Amino acid sequence: MARLDKREATIGIVGLGYVGLPLALAALDAGFKVVGFDINSGRVSAINQAEQVINYIGADVMRAAIDSGRLRATTDFGQLSEPDAILICVPTPVTKHRDPDLSYVSNTAETISKALRTGQLVVLESTTWPGTTREIVQPLMESAGFTVGQDVFLAFSPEREDPGNPHFGTKTIPKVVGADDAHSRDLAVKLYEQMISKVVAVSSAAAAEATKLTENIFRSINIALVNELKMVYAAMGVDVWEVIGAASTKPFGFMPFYPGPGLGGHCIPVDPFYLTWKAREYGMETRFIELAGQINTSMPRVVVDALAEALNQSSGKGLKGSRVLLMGVAYKKNVDDTRESPSLVLIETIEARGARCDFHDPHTPTIPPTREHAGLTGRTSIQLTAEAIADYDAVLVSTDHDAVDYALLQANAKLVVDTRNVFARLGLPMDRVVKA
Repeated sequence: MARLDKREATIGIVGLGYVGLPLALAALDAGFKVVGFDINSGRVSAINQAEQVINYIGADVMRAAIDSGRLRATTDFGQLSEPDAILICVPTPVTKHRDPDLSYVSNTAETISKALRTGQLVVLESTTWPGTTREIVQPLMESAGFTVGQDVFLAFSPEREDPGNPHFGTKTIPKVVGADDAHSRDLAVKLYEQMISKVVAVSSAAAAEATKLTENIFRSINIALVNELKMVYAAMGVDVWEVIGAASTKPFGFMPFYPGPGLGGHCIPVDPFYLTWKAREYGMETRFIELAGQINTSMPRVVVDALAEALNQSSGKGLKGSRVLLMGVAYKKNVDDTRESPSLVLIETIEARGARCDFHDPHTPTIPPTREHAGLTGRTSIQLTAEAIADYDAVLVSTDHDAVDYALLQANAKLVVDTRNVFARLGLPMDRVVKA
């Protein structure tokens, strides 16, 4: 506790991605020494050379962090005995059958157990079902001969990152912390209080795990609702974005959510299914969650159907044989994160129906490797020029990056299918623009 108070502790971060790297920088800003661990040797090398590895974390920030002498990255997990606190920020994906894949968590916990020493605090940040910390991580730590709460300490504190959010970052988003013994909870709270503006302690690790799931399930269900409303209102000739804007003027009882071409990112498309899976162990059904998942995963197909109809109405052409330009492969605006991006599904679906689909993305020049969309790996973004735009039969806006010249698109595209309402939002002419 004293080492945390004096900020003399060394913090270990396992996983240096969109969660772990910002957390490492927050710990560094708080005055701690930080050792980052990652299995990706290329990323580790890039970080140690102060290169920009996430588009919204500038090279100047990385250079200052490395030049401080208090941050280093390594692939050597044998050094896990060095940190006083180890924060686990590894992926928790689902399988193709939407079952939890906790292999990254269990493998990391097992690796930590081999290097564990008395007095260390381990905190799991990866989103997971309630009970994971107690049922999976704790037994692995205790298999090394330690007693959690006495010799070593264990807590759960869910990551709440919103990549690229200009208003809230790691240090300003309140941190929920839960543990199954008072000493572990107090240590974890003390650690995060040095780094984060507000810490919210809850009674158990399971309560903290459930908190994160609840946040993302709330978003998933409400996004599914407006996606369904979009389809219903479109059939009635009503603009859902106009309706949401009008409803948002009510100062109470309404919170705006917006439709889109599907869900992306690591959290909202994935996390709800961790609870549906665990609920079955208790003989419970999660019908709202599963229905929301069905609606949201169906949206790329709905969008491609709308694209095909718009092509037919505007030019008499079918989708087969057409050339389509997709705007944005990142899952959200102004970031380079393609995890679970519906844009990748859109490209595959469009091409499965006989069209050619290229893309432009100012933040993602090349599609990175993914398990689900291996055939798209290495495809590169086209240069956006008036001549290039005019060569396509349709432009499909999937991700509304601010860095795109939408006026150029509007002036040169034969047809625009807009899933983000960006043209109306910017006040651009709506001729040749179809909302979807």
